[in-house]
Amino acid sequence: MSKVGSSADNALAESFNASFKRETLQGRRAFTDERDARLSSFRWLHRYNTVRRHSRLGQRSPINYENTIRPAPATLAPAA
Repeated sequence: MSKVGSSADNALAESFNASFKRETLQGRRAFTDERDARLSSFRWLHRYNTVRRHSRLGQRSPINYENTIRPAPATLAPAA
C-alpha cells in the first residue's frame, strides 16, 4: 500500500474495469432491463475467469494455465 490517493494502487482495478466496459458496452446502445445487464455482466465475468486469454498468463486462459502448472492428481493405490 502506498500513500492515500496514489493512482498506482488503482491500476489493476482500473485495467479490469476498462476491459469490462470495452468488451460489454462497445457497440451497444443500452440494455433492455436490469436483468439483461446482469446476465451480460455474468457472462463476461465467467468468460474472463475461465476462457479469455490473459497476457499475464502467457496468452493462455486461466483454465489452461492452471492445468499446466498443476498436474492431474495421482490416484492412491488401493489399501492391501
